[in-house]
Amino acid sequence: MIDLAHGACEILLAAEPADKVARALALAADWKRQQAAFSTAGNPPARPARPERPPLLRPRDMPKRKAGGNQEKRVALLHALAHIELNAIDLAWDIIARFGTAETPRAFFDDWVTVGEEEAIHFSLLQARLVELGAQYGDLPAHDGLWQAAAETSHDLLARLAIVPLVLEARGLDVTPATIADFRRASDEPSAAILERIYRDEIGHVAAGARWFHHFAEQAGLDPKQAWQERVRRHFKGTLKPPFNDQARSDAGFGPDFYRPLSA
Repeated sequence: MIDLAHGACEILLAAEPADKVARALALAADWKRQQAAFSTAGNPPARPARPERPPLLRPRDMPKRKAGGNQEKRVALLHALAHIELNAIDLAWDIIARFGTAETPRAFFDDWVTVGEEEAIHFSLLQARLVELGAQYGDLPAHDGLWQAAAETSHDLLARLAIVPLVLEARGLDVTPATIADFRRASDEPSAAILERIYRDEIGHVAAGARWFHHFAEQAGLDPKQAWQERVRRHFKGTLKPPFNDQARSDAGFGPDFYRPLSA
């Protein structure tokens, strides 16, 4: 029987994206076939392994996107999205390895295994689309700020749930519809279709975050809304910026009474 937390750590330690994706898909399949089980807590690395390319820069050191041609802009955007999805693979498996215990409900693992599987699929779709456009992941620099949320919340499961699915992924629900429309205006239906798939899946990811934040907050005797707002104030560097996709957020079980009081 494969140990789930150990397998999750191996995903985090896989530097090459193709290897990371293959391990994530294989472990998810093993879990769903009940050929993997959670037996002991994991020992995840402080940072996941990364390939030599792309170079990782501080957000402030990222070059500004040049005007370029239409395809050049689309490639740059797809590359940035692929980088987000690569980090999202690690975030999903890290929550399993870092916070799973013998008392954790199986349904928690079910949800985050599914998230980890879907993030791997998302990266694969974006990488394949980049190749179709004559590029690939690693061709452009990427910023190194995406793992900061994991480092900031590595000590507290409620903080991790508050920030990663319920701030960062929820923000994706706000901006993705406009990005899909931009690709359609550029007559890039293949890229638009990939983003539509990602958007549908991300509603489920935010729903998992909301479900488990409520579960663990209530288990600790906390009011979920107050607990969420307190952790966002403490751990999220920045402000929550409208406009919000209230409908998609509500579809995920994440109502505006949580986030609008903290908006810019």
